[in-house]
Amino acid sequence: MTEQLSIELLEKTHVFPCPYMFKLIGSQDQGFVARAVAAVREALGADRDPPYTVRATADGKHVAVSLEPIVYSPQQVLAVYDRVRGLAGLRYLW
Repeated sequence: MTEQLSIELLEKTHVFPCPYMFKLIGSQDQGFVARAVAAVREALGADRDPPYTVRATADGKHVAVSLEPIVYSPQQVLAVYDRVRGLAGLRYLW
């Protein structure tokens, strides 16, 4: 999907500004959650961490991080996805 199509889809399905949920699953190492939260904060240029929750998987190998910052444009959503794709330990992103 091209960036323009992604922007159009986001504009059709969301009214900005709005809360937007990002879900990441990564390795259960001692830095994944902090890296995920910092990446979202940095991508948005925020001065504080976005609201988030953390849940470990049943086997303890991975951790799920759900972040729900306020985003002001589809471009911000795409910027977050671009930033978190490169996180060390990331297994899934949606």
